[in-house]
Amino acid sequence: MTKTVRSLATARDYLSTYALLFTCLFVTHAPLLRLPYFWDEAGYYIPAARDLLLTGSLIPYTTNSNAHPPLVMLWLAFWWKFSAFTPAVTRTAMLMVAAFALLGLWRLARDAAGQAVAVATVLCTALYPVFFAQSSMAHLDMMAAAFTFWGLAMYVERRPVATIVFFALAPMAKETAIVTSMALLVWELLCPLFRVPRSSPHLPTAGQAPGEVRSQPSFCFYSSKRHALSFLLCLVPLLLWFAYHHHRTGYYLGNPYYLRYNLQATLTPLRILLALLIRLWHVLGYLNLFLLTLGALFAMTQPPLLEADGTLRPRIAISVQLAFAAVLLVNMLAESALGGAVLARYMLPVVPLVILVCVSTMRRRIRRWTWWIAITCAAFVVQLFVLPPYRIAPEDTLLYRDYVILHKLAAAELSARYPRGRVLTAWPASDELTYPFLGYVKQPLPIVRIANFSPLEIERASRATEQFDVAFLFSTKWEPPHPLFEALTFGKPLQERFFDYHEDMAPQRAADILGGRTATYLTRHQEWIALIPIEKIEDAAIPDARPDPGSIGPE
Repeated sequence: MTKTVRSLATARDYLSTYALLFTCLFVTHAPLLRLPYFWDEAGYYIPAARDLLLTGSLIPYTTNSNAHPPLVMLWLAFWWKFSAFTPAVTRTAMLMVAAFALLGLWRLARDAAGQAVAVATVLCTALYPVFFAQSSMAHLDMMAAAFTFWGLAMYVERRPVATIVFFALAPMAKETAIVTSMALLVWELLCPLFRVPRSSPHLPTAGQAPGEVRSQPSFCFYSSKRHALSFLLCLVPLLLWFAYHHHRTGYYLGNPYYLRYNLQATLTPLRILLALLIRLWHVLGYLNLFLLTLGALFAMTQPPLLEADGTLRPRIAISVQLAFAAVLLVNMLAESALGGAVLARYMLPVVPLVILVCVSTMRRRIRRWTWWIAITCAAFVVQLFVLPPYRIAPEDTLLYRDYVILHKLAAAELSARYPRGRVLTAWPASDELTYPFLGYVKQPLPIVRIANFSPLEIERASRATEQFDVAFLFSTKWEPPHPLFEALTFGKPLQERFFDYHEDMAPQRAADILGGRTATYLTRHQEWIALIPIEKIEDAAIPDARPDPGSIGPE
């Protein structure tokens, strides 16, 4: 009975903590919940989840399948089914996932470093701009991070069955999450090599006879290779999903374009090296994260402090730190070699581990460590609103809100002033104006698509102005007002070669080339939109003779 009562009390504590985390997330994200969908949300995840809701098919049909596992789409479709198909429901459902991720991180940090470090780690992570911005967005990374944190917590607590369950669920949210369990598998197989015999005949340790040889404790969490090989079970659900996807589509890893962009075009040594440097920046310095890194480095120059009872302040066990290091290293290498886009959100499963180690190090060695944590949290909040002097993805801060607001205004003006006009634009605005369920238009507009707004694409469009009536241009790459390292001439060619970089043509210059005028130009924090009506001489004899909307150049 006592054990049952204790279990119920523990469950109640976890539910209370989860409710507190969710409430804090909901309140701080309340102004964002009704925003229409942004970029990849609109381009893939929302259409795929909607297809699942309407047809029950795990393979989307309104967009090309990327072979992403369906767990996040199932989660969204469930809440839409029993609530409503609105952005507010979507974002609230994702906040539930984010709260679950923070709860798992709190448990992991408490197991590894104690309650004080756990609270500080969760606070820093929740306010870290990338985590905060992604908390309400319909992407795969937050759910993958949540199951990863819980899997690591079960791993540290030496609960093998629960460990495998969580690590098997993580890649069903996002396939790349499988690298964490594979990293632990490799670590468990290799770590026995680090058990070095220690002989101290002249200075024996407590309880050790002179001349006695005693081995160092193992860094492994599992006692046998059989337990370590159980990590292979995490592969089973993912492999079954790929087999099902191949059965339905003929492809294991998505459509040919997706495979070429995310794998075949990335496996060059120079590109992998450059991506690895970007990943190092993402986990150590990005968006004021360097404050924690510098704090931990400074702390390492100081001696450990004493607790009130005279004992040294504890540190994270070396075995846990080495396991974290293995997970971090393998994730960084995998995300550097795979994936055409090098986005910061892809590192969400491992950045909180860096935060945890930094916080624990500072608590152990800096007397007023809470002040440093407070300064870091304040810097994270500031970075949500203040633009950094280097390029970022808008989805990493509240900059994405400016993008969505501008596109909503542009869509409203297009619907009001050009309800039947053919609109020249690029993805994702082409989807925003085509699918009303994304939250931008009430009725779809005819679209003529181009790849982007680079000079080459604008020149190509200028030769087919009879196919569209108005051009909708917008910033596809966010640029800071005064970027760092602007004078480095080698940076731009490398970005164009390896990271799909291009410069958007200025609206006025594009209007001159297209033979139109800039009727609307709006900007917010370096994000901008422009509407350019095309001036034409209509043939009075055949006023309705227009070609069908289509695409100009490759999509």
